[in-house]
Amino acid sequence: MWENHLNVELDCCEMNGQSFQPLKPWLDFPDQVRLLQSRGMKVNDSVRAEKYLRRIGYYRLSGYFHAFRQWDDTHKILSDRFMEGSNFESVLSLYLFDKKLRLSALDALERIETAVRVDIVHCLGEADPMAHKNPTHLHGNFTKKINKKIGKTEYQAWLERFEELEARAKKRNLSLYHHNMQKYGCLPIWAAGCLWDFGTMSWLFSGMKYSDKNLIAQKYGAVNGDVFSGWLNGLNEIRNISAHHDRLWNANIERSASPIQKDSYWRQLDAKRPFFYFCIMQEMLRVLCPNSQWADRFDAVLQEFPADVKSSKVSLTRFGWFENYHEWDLWKK
Repeated sequence: MWENHLNVELDCCEMNGQSFQPLKPWLDFPDQVRLLQSRGMKVNDSVRAEKYLRRIGYYRLSGYFHAFRQWDDTHKILSDRFMEGSNFESVLSLYLFDKKLRLSALDALERIETAVRVDIVHCLGEADPMAHKNPTHLHGNFTKKINKKIGKTEYQAWLERFEELEARAKKRNLSLYHHNMQKYGCLPIWAAGCLWDFGTMSWLFSGMKYSDKNLIAQKYGAVNGDVFSGWLNGLNEIRNISAHHDRLWNANIERSASPIQKDSYWRQLDAKRPFFYFCIMQEMLRVLCPNSQWADRFDAVLQEFPADVKSSKVSLTRFGWFENYHEWDLWKK
């Protein structure tokens, strides 16, 4: 069997005339534990470690191993060797902390997504029950300007995405789809909005007229609609990371929003780090749910960060957090 794995590696070394590194061989779970130990990872309980590898998977945990790996000064890369004192329990604690962090994000984003969807639907629906299918109610750049990368307007691309969601709703036999199609022959925007995911919703928001975007943005304390659109893009990335169970605590947010200059606390935040977006969640939840206990629950999650880990790479500063954030009015109880 081991020889067969070697053959797979050799077969994968070249593809379309391009050379690649050989694939790593398949390892059973006990061998995965031994591999970690051979690289310097302390495993106090092999049976427990194997149980979590079976449940979570070596590859998913490897993202958390990353922060414990040694730096190879000679080759200027991360070594496969772990830093002295690295412990499987610390890796597991970091993984479980990140899981709770993702759940905290989804808890807030469910309410934010629902509310912003209502804002968009209510605003556009006042002008036309079919505003999402009528480009005159959207901004000209969104509906007329060709995006050279995709060869069509952003609105055309958005409409294609929405039609995919319509087709999925039809296939799933959703009652809201069939009720409206049988009764009206179309989906008015208040029904159509129920099919949007966070990305589709934020995409349409970006194409609204400035006056409409600004009206919604001001509700949540954003300077203008374009700034709020950046908030939604960043929140959508946080949502996708969380929903797909990817690593969040030290993620680099690619579609980052513009820095916020409201006060000294906002100014010290990095818009590419996740904590910036948790602050935006709190800003929005204070408008939507003034009596929410979400901030307390989020703070309780932060208290579970594995502080015993002796690695500069395992720190809440990688999350974008700063120590005196409790002094900030945004987070005061």
